[in-house]
Parts: sequence; C-alpha cells; structure tokens
Amino acid sequence: MDSAGPEEFELNGEVGAVERLPSRWRLGGRPINVNHYANKKSAAESMLDIALLMANASQLKAVIEQGPSFSFFTPLIVLISISLVLQVGVGVLLIFLVKHDLNNPAKHAKLDFLNNLATGLVFVIVVVNIFITAFGVQKPVPDMSPKL
Repeated sequence: MDSAGPEEFELNGEVGAVERLPSRWRLGGRPINVNHYANKKSAAESMLDIALLMANASQLKAVIEQGPSFSFFTPLIVLISISLVLQVGVGVLLIFLVKHDLNNPAKHAKLDFLNNLATGLVFVIVVVNIFITAFGVQKPVPDMSPKL
C-alpha cells in the first residue's frame, strides 16, 4: 500500500481498483483525487459558513439596535456570540483540514478526529441558530407617529 502514489490511492477499496463509473464522472479513466474532492467540499462548506456568519452579524446588529428594553436582549446576545465564536472556530478547523494530505495513511486518525469535531461543532451551531430564530430577531420599526 505504501507504493501507491497520490493519484492511485483510494480511500475506500483496493489500491488500483477503478470502479465502473459513467464516463462523464471519470477523469480520463483515472481514479478520483481524494484531496481535490475534499478541498472542493471544504471550500463549499466555508462559503456556507461565511453566509451564516454574515447573517449572525446582521442579527447581532438588529438586537443591539433594539436595546436592552427588548425582552430577549441578553439571551440573544449570548446565543449569537456563541454562534459567531463557534463559526470562527470551525473555519479555522477547516483550514487545518484542507492543509493535510489525505493520501498519507499516518494522518487518517487525526483527520478523522478533526472531521468529526468539525461535524459536531456544526451541529451545535445549527442548534444555537434554531434557538436564535425561536427567540426572534426583529429589526426595530421606526416610529412614524407625529411628534408633538
């Protein structure tokens, strides 16, 4: 197994075994490069993380604009802050995951742990954001009544 080059190693199955995939899915008859796939997947996850990060920043701004008189001011500030910190942590973790070579069997245990950690943290972020949505973040409505 050590003689397999980076283009020949397959994460699942025998080295050198090429599954019969439709020709449009194969890269010129070569097996799929696992590192290339993982890098694309991590990049897509990072883009989604950035979108959620922007949404949480917007929610934090809306809560701060409403001020402490809002009934769920403190819980929302805490939940949004937790979500933002976890998202930054997952982003850093994904950077470390992309930098490692998946074709090195010695690193598989470490990468598996980091991948499971990232998945667990993403689950926690989703749960925290469900609570943020449940508490309801509304932008303040400007008072349109005439002032005397």
